[in-house]
Amino acid sequence: MPTRLTTNPKLKLWVRTEYQIQITNHCRESMNLDSYRAFAVELAEKSGEFIRPFFANPGLVVETKSDFTPVTQADRGAEELMRALIRKKFPSHGILGEEFGEENTAAEFVWVLDPIDGTKSFASACPLFGTLIALLHRGQPVLGLINQPVLRQLLLGDGTATTLNGRPVRCRATVRIEDATLLTSDPLNPAKYQNGAAFDSLARRAKLVRTWGDCYGYLLVASGWADVMCDPVMNPWDIAALVPVIRGAGGVITDWQGRDPVSAKSIVAAATPALHAEVIAALK
Repeated sequence: MPTRLTTNPKLKLWVRTEYQIQITNHCRESMNLDSYRAFAVELAEKSGEFIRPFFANPGLVVETKSDFTPVTQADRGAEELMRALIRKKFPSHGILGEEFGEENTAAEFVWVLDPIDGTKSFASACPLFGTLIALLHRGQPVLGLINQPVLRQLLLGDGTATTLNGRPVRCRATVRIEDATLLTSDPLNPAKYQNGAAFDSLARRAKLVRTWGDCYGYLLVASGWADVMCDPVMNPWDIAALVPVIRGAGGVITDWQGRDPVSAKSIVAAATPALHAEVIAALK
C-alpha cells in the first residue's frame, strides 16, 4: 500500500507508523525466523522453570539497585541463564539485558532480555509480571515474547501474527475511549513523566481503568482482554518485545507522542488505529 501525504495530523501519524511497519515486515519476510522462534520459546521455558520456585517464596531476598528499583536472585539468575544459552547457541549474536547490560550490541542480531518485568509485583507475590524476550535484526524487533511462568501463558509475536500458547490471538475491535479498558502500571507516573492532567482526563473517559500493569497489561491488550496500555516511562528492555507482539495482534504501538516505539522512552499500545489516534490526541 503506497503512502500518501496528508494535512491531517492523525492521518500523518498513521501513515508514518504504517510505513515503518511495512519496512520491518519486508525485512522479516526476507529471512526465516523459525529457528529463532523455537529458541525464543526455549529461553522462555527454561527461564520460567528457574523463576517459578522463587514466586511467593517467603525466603525471597529483595535488594534495591542504584536506580532505586528492586531486584531479586530470580531476576539475576534468569538473565544469566538466558545469556549462557544465547552465547552457546548463537555466539555471534549480541545481548542487551536489564541486569547485566550490553554485550556485542553492534551485531546483526541482538537479543533483548528483561528476566522479570514487574519485579515489584513478583516480589509481592502478585502474578502481574513476566519475562520479556526480543530479537532485533539490524536494530528492528522481529520477534517478541511475553512469558508469564506462574500462569503458564506464553505470548509470541512476529509483527504479522501473535499466538498465546500456540493459539492465534487478536486485539479487540474497540474504537472509542468510552468503550475501552485502560491500563497503566503506576497511576502516579503520568504526572511524573508526562502530562498528568491529560492522562487523568483520558482515564475519566474510559469505561474501565485498572493497574494490571507492566508486561502483563500488554499481554491483555494483545489477547483481547483490554484495549489500551499506557506507560509514561520505559527502558529499551521493556519495549523491544512489545512491538512485534502488539503489531502481530493487530494493535498499534508508539511512544506517548505517537512516534516510533523502537527507540522510545514511553509507550502507548491500543487495540485499533482509531482508538490509538483518540488516545494520543487525548494525551496531548
